[in-house]
Amino acid sequence: MSQPPLHVPVNPVRFVTAASLFDGHDAAINIMRRLLQSQGVEVVHLGHDRSVEEVVTAALQEDVQGVAISSYQGGHVEYFTYLVERLAERGAGHVKVYGGGGGVIVPEEIAELGARGVHIFSPQDGQRLGLPGMINQLVTECDVDLAAGGADLEALRAGSPAALARAITVLEQGASTALAEGVRAAASGSTAPVLGITGTGGSGKSSLTDELVRRLRRDSQDKLRIAVLAIDPTRRRGGGALLGDRIRMNSIDPDVVFFRSLATRDSGHQVPEALDDVIAACKAAGFDIVIVETPGIGQGDAAIVPHCDISLYVMTPEFGAPSQLEKIDMLDFADVIAVNKYERRGAEDARRDVARQIVRNRGAFGTPWEEMPVFGTSAARFDDDGVSALYQFIKGLLVEKGLAEFDGVLPVVEGRTSTGLVGVLPRGRERYLAEIAETVRAYHAATERDAALARRIQQLGATRELLAVDHGSAHHEPASVEAVTRLLAAAEEELSPGTRSQLEAWPALRETYVGDEQVYVIRGKEIRTPLTRTTLSGTHVPRVALPRDDEAGALVRFIRSENLPGYFPFTSGVFPFKRAGEAPARMFAGEGDAERTNRRFHLLSEGQPATRLSTAFDSVTLYGRDPSPQPDIFGKVGTSGVSIATVDDMHDLFAGFDLCSPTTSVSMTINGPAPAILAMFLNTAIDQQLAAFRSDEGREPDAGEADEIRARALSTVRGTVQADILKEDQGQNTCIFSTEFALRCMADIQEWFIDHSIRNFYSVSISGYHIAEAGANPISQLAFTLANGFTYVEAYLARGMKIDDFAPNLSFFFSNGMDAEYTVLGRVARRLWAIAMRDKYGADERAQKMKYHIQTSGRSLHAQEMDFNDIRTTLQALCALYDNANSLHTNAYDEAVTTPSAQS
Repeated sequence: MSQPPLHVPVNPVRFVTAASLFDGHDAAINIMRRLLQSQGVEVVHLGHDRSVEEVVTAALQEDVQGVAISSYQGGHVEYFTYLVERLAERGAGHVKVYGGGGGVIVPEEIAELGARGVHIFSPQDGQRLGLPGMINQLVTECDVDLAAGGADLEALRAGSPAALARAITVLEQGASTALAEGVRAAASGSTAPVLGITGTGGSGKSSLTDELVRRLRRDSQDKLRIAVLAIDPTRRRGGGALLGDRIRMNSIDPDVVFFRSLATRDSGHQVPEALDDVIAACKAAGFDIVIVETPGIGQGDAAIVPHCDISLYVMTPEFGAPSQLEKIDMLDFADVIAVNKYERRGAEDARRDVARQIVRNRGAFGTPWEEMPVFGTSAARFDDDGVSALYQFIKGLLVEKGLAEFDGVLPVVEGRTSTGLVGVLPRGRERYLAEIAETVRAYHAATERDAALARRIQQLGATRELLAVDHGSAHHEPASVEAVTRLLAAAEEELSPGTRSQLEAWPALRETYVGDEQVYVIRGKEIRTPLTRTTLSGTHVPRVALPRDDEAGALVRFIRSENLPGYFPFTSGVFPFKRAGEAPARMFAGEGDAERTNRRFHLLSEGQPATRLSTAFDSVTLYGRDPSPQPDIFGKVGTSGVSIATVDDMHDLFAGFDLCSPTTSVSMTINGPAPAILAMFLNTAIDQQLAAFRSDEGREPDAGEADEIRARALSTVRGTVQADILKEDQGQNTCIFSTEFALRCMADIQEWFIDHSIRNFYSVSISGYHIAEAGANPISQLAFTLANGFTYVEAYLARGMKIDDFAPNLSFFFSNGMDAEYTVLGRVARRLWAIAMRDKYGADERAQKMKYHIQTSGRSLHAQEMDFNDIRTTLQALCALYDNANSLHTNAYDEAVTTPSAQS
């Protein structure tokens, strides 16, 4: 496939890129925006889960030529149609719209959207053009001079955001001297102060800017108009730029905040040449305050100072030795300094060292360092008091520099640093994964040592017997026999007691697996379990295969590394035998409204001895939003999952199923809003039991009876809620809260489970499946998943919960693909978990047993020649059964394009 020469833009080309609303699949759009950058485009990247209104506002304020959207979650016809309509309605009909969604957007929809002005790239376009060819087409078509038509100064002075956006474009390009003179004149009477925010790269400037804007808005009750100018560097090679600060902004309501991203372009400095004129344009448009955020700077940079009235320098505690502070130019000029990420180790010492350096720089030796304008902040934490203290100080400076004084509503904060910075994991526990790895390695090293000792003991014992036979009577042992006896005693003494006990118990244990059935007594009841299965040919095949090797070293290695099912380290399985009465299969469904999915559940469970319902939710529910007629929301309601917004919906979803039956289990694939969905589900289970009481007794239960019914329902309901926020952060992106807050919610739920004796419902399904679907191989899938599991263990332990109380409520969820490693993934996972639980955390046997669910790989399914998908799924399911998975969910053959159809 020959590629045409890449187009070199003649004009500054700007694009907005994003993944559509309720869509966390951002890998494709990230690739596209990187390619756009490499071809000289200034890319304003919004990230995933972006509404049409957010995209249109960004396109207007950033004055771009094009918008590129990826949409892999359905609802694309409504989304793109609404996007084009809103651009036209807001005077940006010239902005070209491009999109893609792989095979999700079918040819008929591509043609329909094309007729409405949206260019959708199909997989066939990718094969024909290649990624560079597709990007080349975008850049070529959008290489338009937006400054050629000039700007409307009167509309700008009237406060038009579109006019301001176009004026900034003209000023950046230096296309109109008259406009520059006009905005300077119009701004001459403005008293709006300019706050310059600068600092090292990665110090959290954008997050801190957003938090300051949020406080300005709340404190003034949205009576201030705020302009934010965010500068990012232009890459000297290629001329492109990632204008990524807007992705951090959560408080930029377009009614009161104007946000514009600027590239440094050819300035060769940290600020563009036209910055003063751009600031003047914002003042001319009537904004009350202008905030300018620079790119990350080095020690010798202070370029923002001449352009602002107040300068804020943002840094982190990791600046090296205190002597490095003497090299930082901004510490001579900054009006206020924020030591951000104050939750990090050494932050208090860092703030003290910075404040003392400010004392020296200002020659203020009579002033205590505590009174220097140095604040400790944690901008990533919601409503951080350190940021509030910083805001209060800056507000005073802004008023001094011309901001109209207003009566604020925010409470006054005492002190100058963040308080209450207690992390999810306590300090000192950062090395927990390394400690677990050391524990597992130590266990395997002990296995090899004991295997060698056991082999030596066996060999020495046999040698002594031979020597005794050769030399006749045991009453007169020669010196050689005595020496062997001493060596044997020393080896036996060195062998670990646990291994010695296991070797001694092995013959008796092996005998229990000899014969046709195993008999044991539980609570006075005799239980008989068949030990063999008979083939069609009449052969009796053992259900559990015993090792035939009697060599002691091999036996020790087997017992400690493999062992029989139901015995530590549970490599072969956590239970001695599989339950014969039911197949561990789940009935997966989720589409449309609750009643429609309920009908599908009844269809799937018809004739089954046990009900194992697996629920998929639509993307609107996954992001914790309610259904709405707004087109970019409406198009995704009930697609790829069921729409659930109320407890009544949950009642309808499980109507006709007894959620407290011992043969009923429900798993729910929900993460961000899991606490709310879980509450709806548990209330539904309780309501079912209360309704059953009314039906049976013909009356309402009294208070005591109602409490008893609730307690019984909670203790008997069975199932799993996924609720794995770490996996979402790594591979799925349906996060609606910060990771730290979500982890605290998970711990709250688990603690509530313990307090209410909920032992049959798992509070989290630690999922590797979605990590695999995002591109991980089987090894990295397992590594990430176990790491997440151990992180939850540490977080729950830090909350004061006991390992034996919560570990049994943890379950795991893996993918099975076509790679060879999947045949042993479960075995490796069970062994690692059991060793760490016992030897690192001191957990009991129940907590050592990893329960996991397998879903066959969705990524391996083909949208074409779908009949072959059943072969792939069957092989993957067979691996899961051979590996003793606790439950199994097989994908339907048509699941590459839809949730399982009635036919499949």
